[in-house]
Order: sequence, then structure tokens, then C-alpha cells
Amino acid sequence: MIAYRSTHGPVTFAFTDRFGGASDVPFDDFNLARHVGDEPAVVERNRATLARRLGLPERSVVYMNQVHGADVAVVDGPWPADEDPPAVDAMVTTRPGLALAVLVADCVPVVLADPGAGVAAVAHAGRPGLAAGVVPAVLEVMRQAGAHDVIAQLGPAVCGRCYEVPDALRAEVASVVPAAWATTRQRTPALDVPAGVRAQLEAGGAVVVPGGWGPEGCPCTLEDVAYFSYRRERVTGRFAGIAWIDGSGIGPAVQG
Repeated sequence: MIAYRSTHGPVTFAFTDRFGGASDVPFDDFNLARHVGDEPAVVERNRATLARRLGLPERSVVYMNQVHGADVAVVDGPWPADEDPPAVDAMVTTRPGLALAVLVADCVPVVLADPGAGVAAVAHAGRPGLAAGVVPAVLEVMRQAGAHDVIAQLGPAVCGRCYEVPDALRAEVASVVPAAWATTRQRTPALDVPAGVRAQLEAGGAVVVPGGWGPEGCPCTLEDVAYFSYRRERVTGRFAGIAWIDGSGIGPAVQG
């Protein structure tokens, strides 16, 4: 359900795991994605459960149609019920009470905010999005919305020791984001997408704040069965990273 939650002034960050929902195998249990083949009614039930656990109205949690790109949507309210969400990989809002959700199963879920300015955002950073620049793009849109002092957290994702790729693909991505260059435990070519995301955030002036995952950092989704992993299971669900402004006032960031 809610694997980790932290507060930063008026902003809350949260990440879910795969437990406590209504989905059957292979989407068991708490799948939040509509596009993976799960029963639509069950996905909606899981989304309603998430909103309730977060203490928010169901329509106040908004999702994207993620396409592994770098486009960013500025969101000021729930999407119309009769329309599909926009095809973007990041969202930014200044509206209190509107929760932004990013769905993943190995990609990096990034939650961001400037608590003092009242700006929150999320980004979906997989290998293509990392190379395309979704992280610099969302930081730019946040600054256009008034953000100055951005903090960010990274959620569970496949780690660089597990994400084996062809040597040419590693070279291609690392030519854009050198921090993503990695090798597996077997000394084969790999990409460390979380390290690449962190490097882009820091280069963009954001402060990456630690989460409550323990001394080893965020869990690797391929290794930790508490999280969905496309690489491990292929047909599987998606868990979420969520960011929202609670509307009780704008103040300094507080790590919780």
C-alpha cells in the first residue's frame, strides 16, 4: 500500500508498493495502471483505495498517459472524466490538494517540489526519458511556475547492478548522461538510471533528499518482490510515486 511517505512543509511525497489491493495474478495486488491488461473496474477500485489512504478525494489524484518522452503538462485540476490523460511523462501543479501520480515498474519515479513556492511535480524517468531529458524539462517548467528551491526524491527502480543492456546502448545513453554508465555484478554492460536521474537533478540545482528506505537506499525493483518489475515479470502491474500540496499554508521544507 503506502510504502513510504514524507512531509516537506505543505508538500507530501508518497510511494506505494504492490500490496493491499484487489488485483489478481499477475497484477497482484495493488496495480494502479489501466494499460497493463488488468480488469478496469479493479484498477479503479485500487485507485479509489489509494486516494482514501492518502486522505484525498478520488478525483484529486491525477495520472498521465506515459510514453517515455520528455513532455511536461501543467495541471490545474482533474482531467475531464470523458477524456484520456495527456501523453506526457511529467506533470507540474501549483494547485493545493491536487495530487500528481507517476506509475512505474523499473523506471525511476521522481517526485519534486518547491514547498516555499507551492509547486509540486512528478516525472517518469526510464532509460528513454532519461536520455530525452525529462528531468531537465520538468525542472524548467517548475521554475516557470515560480519554483526556486526544488527538492526531489527518487522511488524504487531497477538498479545499475541489475539493468543489463547491450554495450552500444550503454554508450549511447552515457554519451548524454555520463553518470548512467554502469556494469552488472557479472561485469556486463549496464545502465544506472537512478544515478543518471540524480545527476540531472543536481545539475539542474535540485536537492535530492533521502527517503526512508534504509542505508542501502531505494530498493531495486528487480530484486525486491514488494514492487512491480517489468524486467522480472513482463506482465505485471505498476506502483506509484505521488506528490501534492496540502493547502494548509506555504512554509519551509521539513524532512519527515
